[in-house]
Amino acid sequence: MEEKRNSFGGTIGFVLAAAGSAVGLGNIWRFPYLAAKDGGGLFIVIYLILALTFGFTLLTTDVAIGRKTKQGPLTAYSKLHKGFGYVGVLSCLVPMLILPYYCAIGGWVIKYFIVFLTGQGNAAAADNYFTSYITSDISPIIMFLVFFILVAGTILLGVNKGIEKSSKVIMPILIILVIAIAIFSLTLKSNADDGAVRTGLEGLKILVVPDLKGLTFGKFVNVLVDAMGQLFFSLSVAMGIMIAYGSYLPKDSDLEKNVGRIELFDTAIAILAGLMIVPAVFAFSGGDQSALGKGPSLMFVTLPKVFESMGMATVIGSVFFILVLLAALTSSISIMEAIVSSLCDRFGWDRNKTTICAGIGSFLFGIPPILGYNVWDKATLGGMTILDMMDFATNSILMPICALLTCIFVAYVIGVNSIHDEVRISSAFKRQKLFDIMIKYVAPVFIVAILISSILEALGIIKF
Repeated sequence: MEEKRNSFGGTIGFVLAAAGSAVGLGNIWRFPYLAAKDGGGLFIVIYLILALTFGFTLLTTDVAIGRKTKQGPLTAYSKLHKGFGYVGVLSCLVPMLILPYYCAIGGWVIKYFIVFLTGQGNAAAADNYFTSYITSDISPIIMFLVFFILVAGTILLGVNKGIEKSSKVIMPILIILVIAIAIFSLTLKSNADDGAVRTGLEGLKILVVPDLKGLTFGKFVNVLVDAMGQLFFSLSVAMGIMIAYGSYLPKDSDLEKNVGRIELFDTAIAILAGLMIVPAVFAFSGGDQSALGKGPSLMFVTLPKVFESMGMATVIGSVFFILVLLAALTSSISIMEAIVSSLCDRFGWDRNKTTICAGIGSFLFGIPPILGYNVWDKATLGGMTILDMMDFATNSILMPICALLTCIFVAYVIGVNSIHDEVRISSAFKRQKLFDIMIKYVAPVFIVAILISSILEALGIIKF
C-alpha cells in the first residue's frame, strides 16, 4: 500500500488543498462576528499570535503524523503506538459525522446562489424566506444531492486529478473574489433613517481598530477563548483531515514552511471575510453593530437583506454565494478525503468503491439533519435540532477531545522527538522549542478551555 500511495505533485498543490480545507464556512460566518464583538483589532492581534503558536503546533502535529506514517487518521495512531489506535477511531468518526450535515448546508448555499443568479434576491431578503426553505420537503434534499455529487465526484478523480487540480483552480478564484468583494465593501455608503451617512470605512474601524474601552480581565479572557475556539475550529485540526493530507506530502517538501503557508492563507481569508462583511453590514444597518450576527442567520438572513439594500442584489449576491460555495466545496472535499483515505488504509479497499460506499452512507446520514427542520422537527434535545446535535457532538466534544489526546500522545507517549525527526527530514525545525512548550504545557490547557466553553455555550449556560 505504501509504495502505491498517491502524493501531491508539489508544494503548491498541498498548500492550496490544505488551505482550502481550512478556509470554510466558519471563516465567513463566525470570524467577522467575533472580531466585531471582541474589540476589533484586539481580537485580530490575539488571533494572529495564537495562529503562530497554538495553531502552528496543532497543524504541525497532524501533518507530521500523516507524513510519518503515510496513513489516514484511522490507522496512523496505531502505527505509531498500538495502544492509541482508539484516538484514530475518534479522529475518523469526526469527519464521518461532519460531512453529512456540512453538505446539507452546502445545499443551502447552492439554493441561494441560484436564487440570486436568477434575479430573485428580493425574495431571499424576505423575513421568512430562509425558514420556509429549510422547512420545505423536497428542495433541500435535491440541493444537498447536487452539492454532494460535486464533492464525491472530485474525490473519485483521486488525489492528483481530483483534490490537487480542483484546489489549484478553486483557491485562486476564491482569493480573487474575496479580495474584490472586500474592496467593494469598503466603498459602500448609505443614508440612515436619522439622515446620517454610514460608510464601509466606518465599519472597517470596528473591525481593525482595537477597542480597549471597558476592557477588564474577565473580558480579555472571553476574547482569548473566542479567538482560541475560532482558530481551533478553522484550521481543520483534530478532524483527521491534515493527517490524511499530510500522508500525501512528499518527504522532501518543507513541512514547517508549508504549515506556515496554511496559517497565512487561513488567517488572511478570515480577515478578508471580515472586510467583506463587517463594513457592508455596518453601512446598511444604520451603524447598528447588533445587526451583525453569526452562523446561518448572518449568511442566509442578514446578508441577503444587506444585498437588497444596496440595490445590486443580483450581482453582489451571486458573486458572494459562489465564493461561499467554493469555500464549502474545498472543505467538504477534504472532510470526505479523510474518510476515504482511512477506510482504504484500514481495509485495503479500492478507492473508487470506497468513495461510492462512503458517499452513499454520508448521503443517507445527511437526510436526517435536513428532515430535522420539517417532518422530524420534534426530534430535539435541549432545543437542538438534529443538525445542531451532530454539530455539538463533533465541534464541542469530539474535536477538542481528539486534540487533547493527540497532545498527550505526542508529548508523553511517542515523545516530541518523533515529530522533530519528521520535520527535519525536509528542513531545520526553526520553531522546535516553541513547539515543545506548546504541545507539552500550553496547548492542552487551551484545548480544555475550548472544550469547557464550547459545551457550556452550546448548552446555553454561557454566551460568547
